[in-house]
Amino acid sequence: MSFDLSQAQKPSIMRRIGAFLYDLMLLVAVLMIALGLIVVPYGVITGGDLHQHYLFLEQIYLLLVTAGFYVYFWTHGGQTLGMKAWRIQVIRQDGQPVDFNAAVKRFVWSILSLIPAGLGLWWSLFNRQGLAWHDSKSNTRVVLLAKSA
Repeated sequence: MSFDLSQAQKPSIMRRIGAFLYDLMLLVAVLMIALGLIVVPYGVITGGDLHQHYLFLEQIYLLLVTAGFYVYFWTHGGQTLGMKAWRIQVIRQDGQPVDFNAAVKRFVWSILSLIPAGLGLWWSLFNRQGLAWHDSKSNTRVVLLAKSA
């Protein structure tokens, strides 16, 4: 299903940050469960502390869980829970739904975009189309959805 780009409105940066913070609460819970699924069995089986021996692998695992969280939601409807609450959706630049490759690209560029004090996101204030760095690099865009009746 294609999105009519002629009707597309760009969401404010505050709306985007609001959706991100909303998602962050859910993501923390998901990461706690994901971590528990490996830490508890490791402790029971070995009696050791996973954090002491495999911290780097643990961090990679949590990064992959985070990527899976966003990629899944972006490819299944274009919205995370926070994006639904704030009425924004991610689509490709041509109005089509986001595919797996674009979602992975968007996630990687999102990290790079947020590292320098969120500069890549703040860039959307100066971009005529309201695109952040990760939008431009992944050929996606975030649109504001109309209020439901």
